[in-house]
Amino acid sequence: MLADVNYNKIEQYILDIPKFAGKHTLEDTRKLLGKAVGSPIHSKVIHIAGTNGKGSVCAYLRSILMQSGCSVGMFTSPHLESMRERICLGEEMISKEDFTNAFDKVIRAWKELTREEDEEEKNRLHPSFFEFVFLMAMVYFDEKAPDYIILETGLGGRLDATNCIEKPAACVITEIGFDHMQYLGDTIEQIAMEKAGIIKPGVPVVFFDKRIEVTDILKDCAKKVQSEANIVEKNSILKVNIDNKTIDFSFHSGYYKYDSLFLDTTALYQTENASLAIVTAEILKKTDKRITTDSIRQGLREAHWPGRMEEILPGVYLDGAHNEDGIEAFLSTVRESRLQGKKYLLFGVVADKQYEKMIKMIAEEGLFTEVAVTTLSSDRSTSIDRLREIWEQYDVCCSFHSDAEEAFRYLMRVRKPTDIVYIAGSLYLVGQIRSLVRRISDD
Repeated sequence: MLADVNYNKIEQYILDIPKFAGKHTLEDTRKLLGKAVGSPIHSKVIHIAGTNGKGSVCAYLRSILMQSGCSVGMFTSPHLESMRERICLGEEMISKEDFTNAFDKVIRAWKELTREEDEEEKNRLHPSFFEFVFLMAMVYFDEKAPDYIILETGLGGRLDATNCIEKPAACVITEIGFDHMQYLGDTIEQIAMEKAGIIKPGVPVVFFDKRIEVTDILKDCAKKVQSEANIVEKNSILKVNIDNKTIDFSFHSGYYKYDSLFLDTTALYQTENASLAIVTAEILKKTDKRITTDSIRQGLREAHWPGRMEEILPGVYLDGAHNEDGIEAFLSTVRESRLQGKKYLLFGVVADKQYEKMIKMIAEEGLFTEVAVTTLSSDRSTSIDRLREIWEQYDVCCSFHSDAEEAFRYLMRVRKPTDIVYIAGSLYLVGQIRSLVRRISDD
């Protein structure tokens, strides 16, 4: 019980950090990491940036490495239900006790580094929310010493706290699109340059050839620092077949031809993320003979990543689509689905996203019998009045709800057993519905 009390206090402390944390350089983060860990990181690091698909690539790589007999630490964001989801060893999230211990080490490191500073400078050097949890992850991984550490960036890449790791084993850049533009830039080229900031001299980088302007920037950045660019082509993904529960496809990399690969998802976009993971695993395979074509194949089959076209109840799917590119990929999957019956959508979105464009895309596709629109339990949520104003511009059957639980229960009442319910628009919404379904199941 005491452990729970301490953990809850620590979680609240971390949530309150943005109120006083300042802007830090990568050197600031490196110094704090060195003080907290006290020794070089010996695990091989895989660094992953991008707009969409980062978490999925992390999950596929983790599964491949685990199937190869490797131990794996993984740091991802955001979390869906518990902050501890961000720090995992294997598939197990960090315990409350280890979370508390890691927190204590980071706090002590910050206090030691700022011992001679005045109060203003101490507060300026206090890690931000993301930096703090990243540092805790590295403290935990230092203690556990996994073979590999998979690090997902936060918003960008170049200035991201995770970029203080100077010599990863490989870098991966997933699909780049329009998101967090207030921080990363107004054009796709500016955003790509920020993401490309993780590319390191002599470290191989893997990315997908999807937008020519992005590909050109990533190739140029890799060439400048003599990083081997491993470019995954769209036409290397072949024979894609989606049934009611899984996808099978073939993938031809520069080294091998993988036929009849299976993914435990119906999300069409996951073939691209899985392909990035395959090519990255092949790079690691050059120096780690435990990784084989069989372990790559089995790792993909066994991988699971919550909230990405996840069937949480029969005929009820959660998808983390929360920006334009994510919505486009989500709609493509719904369009290609072989599931019968009417399709319903539960939709909620945060106010700092391009929600007008997202709504337009959904409305113009005409895939859904009805859209249940809701607000989120977050101060970042778009108001129901604003959502109503946008949705009513289109010829779409909509209902409007004051909270996600009300909206979810409404759809579960009106649907028939053969109908499908999708939940999309925000990872906050996905997390809320996952918690709700778990609570309902426990009642």
